Amino acid sequence: MSASCLVSPGGGAGSCWTGYTHTRMEEPSTGRPAGEETSLADSRAPIVGPERRVAPVSSPALTAARLTLPGIMDAQGRVDESRLRMHIFKNGGVSPSERGLVWRFLFGMYPCGSTALERSLLQEQLVVRYQFMKRKWQQFLPSAVRIHLNGTDAELVAAVSFFEQRQAHAQQQTQDQSEEARDRLAFLELQAQILFERITFDQEELREAVRIIDKDVPRTNRDLWYYQGGGSGNLLVLRDILITYAAFHPEVSYAQGMNDLCSRFLEVLDSEVDTFWSFSCYMEKFSKDFRADGLHRKIELEAALLKELDPQLYSHLITNDSMESFTFCHRWLLLGFQREFQHSDALRLFEILSCDHLELISQQVDRARYQERLERKYSTEDLESDLQAINTDFTFELFICAAILLENRESLLQCQDDVQLIQFTTSLQGTLDLNSTLKKAEHHFYNYCRRCAWDYMNGHCRAHKSKEDDFFYQLRSLFVLK
Repeated sequence: MSASCLVSPGGGAGSCWTGYTHTRMEEPSTGRPAGEETSLADSRAPIVGPERRVAPVSSPALTAARLTLPGIMDAQGRVDESRLRMHIFKNGGVSPSERGLVWRFLFGMYPCGSTALERSLLQEQLVVRYQFMKRKWQQFLPSAVRIHLNGTDAELVAAVSFFEQRQAHAQQQTQDQSEEARDRLAFLELQAQILFERITFDQEELREAVRIIDKDVPRTNRDLWYYQGGGSGNLLVLRDILITYAAFHPEVSYAQGMNDLCSRFLEVLDSEVDTFWSFSCYMEKFSKDFRADGLHRKIELEAALLKELDPQLYSHLITNDSMESFTFCHRWLLLGFQREFQHSDALRLFEILSCDHLELISQQVDRARYQERLERKYSTEDLESDLQAINTDFTFELFICAAILLENRESLLQCQDDVQLIQFTTSLQGTLDLNSTLKKAEHHFYNYCRRCAWDYMNGHCRAHKSKEDDFFYQLRSLFVLK
């Protein structure tokens, strides 16, 4: 089976994994006044070298920016969510120039059904609410407002200076607002006060979260262009976002690794407020992965999938019925393979995994299978038993992980202990080819679904050859593979 051109369910031609040409990550612009008309190309124009600066508090100009992706956004600015997600998957991500706006829709900060005017009003509301939340924990724990420096990290000392300059500039902008704008913001401030006035903090828990954040933030990858020069102040922006999140989500608080994850949002969105809300939306779905039970669940699923795809490799990695040998996979899954691919490819992969396209189309596949069953008038008992044939917990990220394991099968079979496993997985960092990995992962995903469907149909539908062909056409049309 080859991986050639993409074909949508309607039969239209698209591009290929192998044909997708990605460019270097473009750096965000310095922005422009909110009143100016903005094109997406203008709003993400590249800036290099010493002009790098600290992210603004908000990016109001983007509320009116338009996506150039065909058939995705209507005249009023509403986005067709299913088409957007399908476009991301079938085109291997979006161009760096459109990524910032796309992520605001993809991760839920902007409702896809909102118009440009509605987003402008929503942006003001989100800014006021975030600033109120941030101010609330700062008043509760004033000792945590500033990061404590030991003076030996010159880059971090400079970062504080750049951050404070940005704070002063933001305060000046607030003072320069019109009376009408100040009245509107005062009303939004009152709403925020009512919304959050009953929120209380546990001082000991919040202090502990701040302590860990202050250790992790300086360890964020400073080699990224985004944190170079004046951009070093973005480390302090990242810190404020993480503390605000931990303060208002005590059931999650902060766990190691969140800094790298949130850093990805900050780099792409280049806005403190927008990063907070997009990161919060993402964590609503994936915060469980940062808990111990979530860690074990992911490892168990990956092991179960590998057992389906390669029983021999599974048996080699499982020792004494223990899943510990699969622990290294959890970091891959938790951070979206952030270190295994080149940085620009890791961003592409993150948005591909986040579009949930294969998880969404699996619902269409289920409906197609269900319709097949109805037409043959099977009993309820048969329906229930057949539904168990496919494990719907096997998400696409697990197939990405499996594709990496299977591609390196021989090397893994030579690993005799955990130390050798760690050495091997460390050697993969930054070396994997994304397009090749995507093709292999989708091939495994398609074949898994095909095998599960075939097992069902081979047992019940042998007399309906044309129906079988029609079903597999429907299944295949949802994939890149042809």
